[in-house]
Amino acid sequence: MEYEKLPGKELLKIKTLGELKTAGYQALSIKEELRKNLIKKIRNKESVFEGIWGYEDTVIPDIERAILSRHNINLLGLRGQAKTRIARMMTQLLDEFIPVVEGSELNDDPLMPLSTYSKDLIKTKGDHTPIIWWHREDRYTEKLATPDVSVADLIGDVDPIKAATMKLSYNDERVIHYGLVPRSNRSIFVINELPDLQARIQVALFNILQEGDIQIRGFKLRLPLDIQFVFTANPEDYTNRGSIVTPLKDRIESQIITHYPKSIEIGKRITSQEANLNGKPIERIHVPELMKDLIEQIAVEARKSEYVDEKSGVSARLTISAYENLISAAERRIYLNNEENTVVRVADLIGVIPAITGKVELVYEGEQEGAGLVAYNLIGKAIRTIFTDYFPSPEQKKKDKEGNPYVLPLSWFGEGNSLDILASQSDKEYKSSLYKVPGLEEIVTNGIKGLKDREKEFFMEFLLHGLAEYSQLSKKLLDTGMQFKDLFSSMFDMGASEDDFEEDDL
Repeated sequence: MEYEKLPGKELLKIKTLGELKTAGYQALSIKEELRKNLIKKIRNKESVFEGIWGYEDTVIPDIERAILSRHNINLLGLRGQAKTRIARMMTQLLDEFIPVVEGSELNDDPLMPLSTYSKDLIKTKGDHTPIIWWHREDRYTEKLATPDVSVADLIGDVDPIKAATMKLSYNDERVIHYGLVPRSNRSIFVINELPDLQARIQVALFNILQEGDIQIRGFKLRLPLDIQFVFTANPEDYTNRGSIVTPLKDRIESQIITHYPKSIEIGKRITSQEANLNGKPIERIHVPELMKDLIEQIAVEARKSEYVDEKSGVSARLTISAYENLISAAERRIYLNNEENTVVRVADLIGVIPAITGKVELVYEGEQEGAGLVAYNLIGKAIRTIFTDYFPSPEQKKKDKEGNPYVLPLSWFGEGNSLDILASQSDKEYKSSLYKVPGLEEIVTNGIKGLKDREKEFFMEFLLHGLAEYSQLSKKLLDTGMQFKDLFSSMFDMGASEDDFEEDDL
């Protein structure tokens, strides 16, 4: 009988150590197990980390090399870079089931037991020692490093109740209550935010990584624990809370640097995959590709903004939450107006501000501006950046003596007209408002090749926002939407409040 070729159902029928030996089972360390299964996947051209986008040529090859080298791994990168998700997906490289001595605290391999309990049981029962089967999904332990984590939590401590109940001396190894690390023997053990772990606790991991020794209240146990360690950490200069102590860093064989999406297209793929749109009437809401680009561009602008702490990073969760809020804004409008379908509007981006404010860590200047105004500013910068991909630069056209396509709409606003775009107004009212502005439709029709009929009004509104971002129009944030006016008449409007000017300055 060849153990490796037995299907899961047949394995589960094996109940004793003797039957396991007959099946031809051989003990294999977790690092060898990961290596063996990774080699199979690589040879079969199978994806190891399904759904992890943008790392195909950078992070994933580094991880595969680390696994092939039997290394413990530290994933180093800013928040929201899929570090923990990658660690969780490593369980897919484990065997579906492995045998464990029944009742063992340390998940002992029947052929290589570590605990006194398993050794005594095998000595007593021999080939009749009962075994159970452990599924790969259960062979994963994750611990968030916080300042209150103790050595007892991770490694273990003496249990006086166990000593009293079993009438054992404190010199007996059986009085030890093992912590998370020993109990994760033959598993993947992940410590998130490693720098937040106190230095003295990090020191306790030294010998486990290198020698397999653990020390508990004077006990020095030789336990060659079989663990694949995966650590995650932000760069050491992220906060002042702590860092990885040098000797521990030296013992983590592979440090792999993660990164944010390197293109808008990759960002859109991640957002589309991760956004929770269950139960939403997606088939009734049309989202132009430009709007998806704008959502991703907001994150790009945040990562380089002088108001946002670049050491903190801007998580991919920003775009995911923003996209969910965008869809919800359009969904709310459908219900308010009892409409069958709608197209998202640029004004709907007001609804994504709450998704931005909680996802960016501001520097002092940003805090002085206020999180809401910074978020609004980021949206404006995203519009400005993408605007010239679709329309000529208003600044350049203003310098040209002839051929400025924006003359008609700007002249209309210059005559004292204003336009309100409200987030809740019906599609009929929305379209009617936009068509009041002369020249908008012609600019969009002539400028956008392959324009879809249902996206025409969206681009007409986008054109207004772009003109405002290039200081050709005034854009004022209302409680329920946006108001566009002539720039100069807005500046000299004696009835305007101080707050109005602050909004326009954005």
